[in-house]
Order: sequence, then structure tokens, then C-alpha cells
Amino acid sequence: MKWVVKKAAVLGAGVMGAQIAAHLANARVPVVLFDLPAKEGDKNGVVKRALDGLKRLQPSPLVSRDTLQYIDAANYDEHLELLSGCDLIIEAIAERMDWKNDLYTRIAPFVTPGTVLASNTSGLSINGLAEALPAALRPNFCGIHFFNPPRYMPLVEIIATRDSAPAMLDGLETWLTTRLGKGVVRALDTPNFVANRIGVFSILAVMHHTAAFGLGFDTADALTGPKIGRPRSATFRTGDVVGLDTLAHVVNTMRDTLPSDPWHAFFKAPAWLDGLIARGALGQKTKAGIYRKQGKTIEVFDPASGDYRASDDALSAEVAAILQLADPAARLKALRQSGDVQAQFLWAIFRDLFHYCAVQLENVADNARDVDFALRWGFGWAQGPFELWQAAGWADTAQAIAADIEAGRAMSRAPLPAWVTAPGRSGVHGAAGSWSACRQMDVPRSTLPVYTRQLFPELLLGEAGARPEDSGETLFENGGVRLWRLPTVDAGIGIVSFKSKMHAIGDDVVDGLLEALSRAERELDGLVIWHEAPFAVGADLKQIHDACVAGDFERLERTVSRFQQTAMAIKFSPVPVVAAVQGMALGGGCEFAMHARKRVLALESQLGLVEVGVGLIPSGGGCKELALGAARWAAQSGTAGEVLGRLTPAFMAVATGKTGKSAHEAVALGYASADDTILFHPRELLWVALKEARLLADAGYVPPVPARGVPVAGRAGIAAMEMTLVNMREGGMISAHDYRVSRAVAVALCGGEVEYGSLVDEAWLLAVERREFIELLKTPETRARIQHMLETGKPLRN
Repeated sequence: MKWVVKKAAVLGAGVMGAQIAAHLANARVPVVLFDLPAKEGDKNGVVKRALDGLKRLQPSPLVSRDTLQYIDAANYDEHLELLSGCDLIIEAIAERMDWKNDLYTRIAPFVTPGTVLASNTSGLSINGLAEALPAALRPNFCGIHFFNPPRYMPLVEIIATRDSAPAMLDGLETWLTTRLGKGVVRALDTPNFVANRIGVFSILAVMHHTAAFGLGFDTADALTGPKIGRPRSATFRTGDVVGLDTLAHVVNTMRDTLPSDPWHAFFKAPAWLDGLIARGALGQKTKAGIYRKQGKTIEVFDPASGDYRASDDALSAEVAAILQLADPAARLKALRQSGDVQAQFLWAIFRDLFHYCAVQLENVADNARDVDFALRWGFGWAQGPFELWQAAGWADTAQAIAADIEAGRAMSRAPLPAWVTAPGRSGVHGAAGSWSACRQMDVPRSTLPVYTRQLFPELLLGEAGARPEDSGETLFENGGVRLWRLPTVDAGIGIVSFKSKMHAIGDDVVDGLLEALSRAERELDGLVIWHEAPFAVGADLKQIHDACVAGDFERLERTVSRFQQTAMAIKFSPVPVVAAVQGMALGGGCEFAMHARKRVLALESQLGLVEVGVGLIPSGGGCKELALGAARWAAQSGTAGEVLGRLTPAFMAVATGKTGKSAHEAVALGYASADDTILFHPRELLWVALKEARLLADAGYVPPVPARGVPVAGRAGIAAMEMTLVNMREGGMISAHDYRVSRAVAVALCGGEVEYGSLVDEAWLLAVERREFIELLKTPETRARIQHMLETGKPLRN
């Protein structure tokens, strides 16, 4: 059943409700955001204040400045009739069953049959909530649990009731996946569902063992963050991020609703947590929680003293060495056998997490795949708990867990389920699917048609599935790129994938891309530049640095010329070239994307011309393309020749190395076009890009011709831009070399030292870029910046 959301409503303008509305608006879905009427003044005041708050939140929940125009403010007293025109209604008020039930009774007369009504609850019973609805609305009711912040966290849990219509659930999952870019998990109607049930248990286990082993919260965070594949916020800092009051609420929900859970004794907020909440130290939203910042010092709460101390997150040398081991089995075994207290702590938290997941799998999820993806997508773990266990050696780890249970060292004496130790079991993910404890069988992935758009879906460790590097038919390959195609999708469209580290653009990539373009002209109908993120981090700085050290500037000029030749070959290829961009497309990567006939952009793509960070300017045609864009804009606006107004914001963006924080910002900055395709799910990029290339080819693609008679701003434009630079230099905002680099940007954007309004062509603009780039490379300041970036990964201000 095809289900389209032409208009939506969100009930509740709190933190989650407002941000859910914002993300619907990001997808260009008109939204009505409801809340209680304000007691004074404008009755929509509560919602309007929430919308104003969205503008200040960081990271921003809004993908562009115009997003808020898709959200209308409303209140329950005056505007309930607006619900009748909505295809989707998401209730997101406070976690009180009685409040939600009262609201459902109030809105039910205005909900149109066929409208999907969903509750964004983090753990309340969905079947219990459904009882407040008329029977006619129950088939289209379910739970829909977004994770905070909704724009950035991939996970959405869908929770069916006994009466939820299967077709409705399939339609909702399809829409959430492709329109909002979410990873959907079908959760069971159990307290806290999947991600929070397992994730919060993991937090409680870490809290318990932190106290048991006498560690500080800061040390525990150092051990449970990126070192073990979890986010930088680790455990205790995550509490601050989500809010200590919110964390305590979720823990209390587990305590109140899971009395028979074998770990129930641990489902309680520690006394120190209740104490922090009582004093109003709720985490980031109150500027103090488990951590606080005093001046430049980060302090951490010490429950022994009841006060804060300077944070010290040092790891023991032994544990640091163990965590460097590449083999997961060797790593976990070393932790288990070590006498180091930090190692014992890590083994304990893994042991109890694995134990809990094994015992509760049949109660919390349909299968182990849903658990692992829920923790990946909802908590930002690199691997889910079952993946970690399987990687560490299933049978040996199970034996060690069982031994600790028997010895009373585990948090619970509940025995491991029989399926865990079944003969021949080596894990839960395999070619047949993922293990379902409730069905006692391996379950394959969903067959919903929307997933055919993901040619290379995200895979769990041990899962069978296609990987790009092993797929398709290779047509050409060198050290830098692979040209290949997928005959099962479209044998006439080639795919070029970069092979270099971080997809940096060096000689091999340039040579390979030129060859791929040549072969495409002879053998193919179109070409897609695609690989998994990042798209490209720019030119290979080491090659540039080595040539500078050797003083071989003739070679550098040839390299830049060939880079420009490649960009122009992309632009003027006789077959359409589509750039499928995910993640960072910086410097030369951005320039290659700018020269493609069309771009298919993942929403969170980050495009930018950032060369000023190493004392250079864009030289692969980026400045040229911005100059051409300014000339087109001036001609279309009826002021041909008046290009400076359009160039000024482009100059500030390039001179400051500004990067678009979303695909929409990339369009606003001129690095992409308004007619480019923006996708919310990055796994759909290749499928859509292949379709776009085919559409262009079948429409009789004709490449553009090189631009001539392009009006430029010349010396007058350079002078106008220099005025800004002078003020910045005199104000101490930029150094003398920053001034020189930024002036070179102005020269390239304005077409060189020519008269205002002079008419030039693309070759002229490229020559100006090339000359300014080489002259900057000859300066010791730029060479020092390049070397510093290579050594530290950070820009140098000199």
C-alpha cells in the first residue's frame, strides 16, 4: 500500500516534539505543531517560543534557514479541526499515561479515518495507550520512538499494538526509511522497547561496576567511550547529554514495570544521582551535572566527597595496550585474564551486557539483528552487543560468562538460555539471517520493497550480504580508482569508486578518473562517481608537500593543470556524470562534485572549498564555477555584468573555509544546485544516482559547451573584497598571510587584474586559479601550514 504524507501534525512542543516537527519540515513536509494555549498573550505563544528555541539549538535541528516556514503553530483550544487534513499525527507530550489518554479522547473526533496516529513514547505500553482510542482508530495506531536529536540519530522504533494493521505498519516503515532516512526497528511492546532497555541496562551495569571497582566517573568514561567503539560521551557524560532527570525517569520506568526481571535489584537510580537531580544539576541543560566546566577546567562529580574535582581520565598502561590488540577474541580474553582493576571492570561490563541480552532477547526483540541495529543507531555504538560477543568468540565467551554466573561474580544468577550453548553455535548472525529466541529460528531481513533501494545495506558482523568492493563487473582499475558496473541494475551506467585513504585525490585518482571518463565515452551511457563516505577529503597533500620540498614547481603546475583537466572532463563529458555525495566533499572533492552534470546528495553531506586552511586557494575549477554562477545569476536577474553582489558571499565562504553543514547549505553556498537531488537515507544514494544518470542518457543528453563572454568583477571587485580583509587584519582577526591567501581567493573569483566587466572564458579563469595557487605554494608560510596539517591534522595560524 502506497502511503504519502502530504501534511503532518505533532502534538506537544517540548524538546522532542519540536525537534520531530523540525525534522518533518526538513523533509519539506508541512507540519502543524500543537501545544496548550498560553495563559497570557498569543494563545500560540508556547509553540512560537519552542520554534524560536529551535534556531538556537546546537547542533541545529534545521537543515536550512527556510525550514521553519513549513511549521504552523497551533493550540488545542482553537485548532483541533486542523488535524482532519493530516495524514500523520505524532503525539509527543510528557510521559504520563493519563495525560496521553486524556489528549487522545480530546482529539479522536478530529482524526480522519486512514490517518496514522502514533505516540512518541520512550517506554509506555502502546497497547495500554490504544485503549483510550475508539475502535475505528486503533488499526492505524502504533508507537513511534524517535531518538534525540531526531535529525541526527538514525533509529526509529515502531511498536505495534494487537490491533495495528500490518499494511499501515509497512507503509509507515517505508516512509520513515526513505523520506526521513531512518533505520527502523520493529520493537515489541515491552517497557523501554529495544534500544533503551538494553542501552539503559548497559549504563546501569557501568554505574554498578564503577562503584564496585572504585573507579571515578571520568575513568569509567575513558574506558567506555571510543576505546571500545562507543561515542565520546561514553556513559556518565551521556547521562549529562540526555539529562539526568530523563535518565532517572527511564530507570524508574524499568523498576516499576519489570518486577520479575532477574536484574531488577539494579533498576534504581544511585543516591548520588538523586542528589544531583535534587540540587538541579541535570546535565548540559543546566550547565552542570556529572560534569561541569569551571573556567577552562572540566570537573567531575565525586560521590565520595559529594563535590566536584578536576577530571582525570588516564588509563592504565596495561589496559591501554590490551585495547590496542586488533583481534577481538584476544582483546576480550586479555581483559578477562588480567589482574588490572580497569581490565576487570571492562570484562565485567561486557559479561553482564552479554548475559542480559542473551536472557532477555526473547522478551525485548524479534531477533538479535534488531538489538544490534538498535544499539548502533540509537546509542551510536560501532557494534551491537551480539556482534561484539560473536567477534570475541561465541563459545569461549559463553563458557566464561557461565563460569562467572556459577561463581556469583555476575550481576544475576539467571542461567544462560539453552540456545546460547547449543552444539555448533558460533554466533547469532549468519547467511540464513539472525537468531530469533522467541521463534527459535534464524530470521532473514525485511523484504519490504523500500529496501531494494539500498543496493549495499549496512551489514552486521557475520551477516551475509553484498559489499561494493566484491560486487559487479570491473571494467578498469588502477591504484586510485575502480570503474565497474552492476549489470543487475543497469549495465549501461558505470560507477567510479575512489580507493585512496579518505578518498584523497592524488595522481592515481586523477589518472584513473580520466581513463574512466574516456572509457565511458566509448562504452557506456553514463557515469556515477560513488563510494561510501567520505566522498573525498581533497587533494593528496603529501604529494604536494613532497614536490614543494623538492622545489619542483614545474611538476606542481603540471599536477594542477591535470587536476583542472579532470574537472573539465567531468563537466564536458559526452555522457552524463552524476556525483553521489555522502559525508565530506572538501577541496578538490567538492570541485569534482561541482563539475558533475548533477549531484545526488545525502542530507548530511558536508561540501566546502577549504583550501585556505592550508594556505592555498581552490585550483580545480571551484573559484571558476562560483564566478560562472555569479555571472549567470546577474544575467538572469537582468543586471548582466553586476556580478559583485553574488560574488561577495562566495568570497566570504571560500576565504573562511566555510563548509555547508547539510546538503541544503551546500546549495545556498553555491557548491550544489537547486535542482540537485537530496536524499535523507545515504544508503539510497547509488540506486538513485544510477537512475538519474539513466534518465539523463535516455533523454538524449547533450553536454554543455565551455562558457565564453563571462563578465567578471576584475580589479574593482578585488578592491572591494580587500576592504573587508583590511578591516579584519587591522582588527587582529587575520594574519598577514591570511590576508595574502584571501586576496588570492578574491583574484581568482574576480577573474584576475582586469577591468570590471571584462569578458573572459573558462580557460582564463582556470589560468588565474592555477597561477595564484602556485604562487602561494612558493611561500614559506603556506608550506609550513601544509606540513603542520600533515603532522597534526590541524590547521596552523601563522
